[in-house]
Amino acid sequence: MRLCVLGAGAVGRSVAELAPEYGHEVTALADSSSAVVDPDGVDVEAALARKDAGEALGGGEPGDALASEYDVLVEATPTTLGDAEPGFSHLRTALERDNHVVLANKGPVAERYADVRALEADSAGEVYFEATVGGAIPVCATVDDLGAEHVSAVRGVLNGTANFVLSRMAAEGLDYDHVLAEAQDLGVAEADPSFDVEGTDAALKCVILANVLREADCDSLDELREVEVTLADADVEGIRDIPGSALELAAEDGRTVRLVGEATRDGVSVGPRLVPENGTLSVTGTRNIVEIDHEYAGGLAISGRGAGGEETASAVLADVARLE
Repeated sequence: MRLCVLGAGAVGRSVAELAPEYGHEVTALADSSSAVVDPDGVDVEAALARKDAGEALGGGEPGDALASEYDVLVEATPTTLGDAEPGFSHLRTALERDNHVVLANKGPVAERYADVRALEADSAGEVYFEATVGGAIPVCATVDDLGAEHVSAVRGVLNGTANFVLSRMAAEGLDYDHVLAEAQDLGVAEADPSFDVEGTDAALKCVILANVLREADCDSLDELREVEVTLADADVEGIRDIPGSALELAAEDGRTVRLVGEATRDGVSVGPRLVPENGTLSVTGTRNIVEIDHEYAGGLAISGRGAGGEETASAVLADVARLE
C-alpha cells in the first residue's frame, strides 16, 4: 500500500520508518510546515535527518502531500478539541478522493464521530482508528471481533503518564509534585502535563469507545447523530489533587488508586478510583490495561504499552493491513 503520512512526530515518523517492514511504501510525508512527495517512494531516513537537523522535510508544502497519489492517509497530526481541525479536514479530503484513512489523531472520532461515519458512507474509502485508543493494545479490534453489540462496558487505565505518577506515589510515598517533576525529567510527562493528569486524554479514548458501542445499536446515521458522545458529555476528574496520604490509607486496606476510565452506552466517566492492590487494574509504571465486559465471554482483560512512537505505529500499521 502507498502511504501518505501527515505528522512527523513520534508516531508519524515511526510509521514512516516501519512501513517497509510491513510491506508498504511511503510516497508522501509531511509535518506542519513542509512535505516531501515521491511517487517512487520517499527516502524517509534522509527526510527525517533533515528535520532532525532543523531543516524542512522536503521542498513541498503540507498540502502537496495530501493532494498526491496514495492508497491510505495516515493522519498522525496532534489531537485538537472542538472542531478537530485540521485533522478532520485532512480525513474529509482523503475520503472525498475515495482513499482510505487510518487515524492516530483522536480528534475526528472523539469530537465528530457521526461526521466521520457520514463521510465514510459516501466514499469508497474506509476509516480505521485502533491507534487512537490504546497505543499497541488492540482494543477496538477486540471489541469489533467480539461484536460491539454484545459488549456492555469497556474500562481501564488508559494514560501512561497518570499511571506512572500514581504508581510512583504509592510505591515511594512521594507527593504529586515531586513525582510529576521526576516524570518530566524522564520524558514520561510533557512540560505541560494537563492533558494527561487532568484526565482529558483518557476521556477522549473512552468517548471513542462509547461511540463504537452506541453505533452498534444504530440502524442509521440519523440515529447515530442523536446518540453520539463528545468530550463535553464526559464526566472527568484528574489526579492533581490526590495527596500522598490517600495512597497510604488505601494501601493499609489492601488497595491503591488508579485513574480509571469507563465507556458504556450510558456515557463516559474518568477519575481516580480505589482498586485492589493486586487486582487487574493495578498496573504500574506507564503500562495500560483494558477490561471488556461481554455478554457471553464475561470479563476480558488486555494489557500492554498504551503509548510510544513504535508502539502506536504498530497499531496504525495493523489497521493498514486490515485494508489490504
